[in-house]
Amino acid sequence: MRITEIHRDLDHVVKELIIKKKQIVAIFQGESEIGPRALGNRSILFDPTNPHAKNIVNVIKKREHYRPFAGTILEEHASEYVDMKQLKSSPYMSFALKVTEKAYEDIPSIVHADGTCRIQTVNREQNKNYYDLINLFYQETGVPVIFNTSFNLHGEPMVETIYDAIHTCNNSDINHLYVPEDQDIHIPYELCRVKGDEVIDNSETNQD
Repeated sequence: MRITEIHRDLDHVVKELIIKKKQIVAIFQGESEIGPRALGNRSILFDPTNPHAKNIVNVIKKREHYRPFAGTILEEHASEYVDMKQLKSSPYMSFALKVTEKAYEDIPSIVHADGTCRIQTVNREQNKNYYDLINLFYQETGVPVIFNTSFNLHGEPMVETIYDAIHTCNNSDINHLYVPEDQDIHIPYELCRVKGDEVIDNSETNQD
């Protein structure tokens, strides 16, 4: 049985896991989103500069290889990567917008075959922790975008509770779960590993 590792430190998640080790990280915070899109509270995150990211994540989510993905961008940089037309923002990932040449260069994994990208814009007032994560990624890489897909596997609903989150990670190749430090969430440490301290997963043996 695989065991999920939970992280609370933002610097470690972005600099060590996403950038240096090229790891997929799921984020769990606040209330879950209602609707068809993951918006940074229940999301699977990856480096959008990796040209193979789409194939890697489709395998992990057990989806067809051709299925596209979306991304989240710092609101103030949106027009550098997509044609916003008359839009000031796109906070709910509602539009597939034509991308710029910069998008082809910087974020190939989330550019669709027709030259569009379904993008979510975010500012710090809307989602502080998610904005800070993307902004730190931007400071380190020069790319103000993160690969974002819903925190679930094919055929399953999006995770709701921390138990759902750990179960999904433990039953996939998602090794890392980020729960921001300001989240007052009871974490069932008996089901996971925290900062390298291995704990035996009893989730199966405790079931009736």
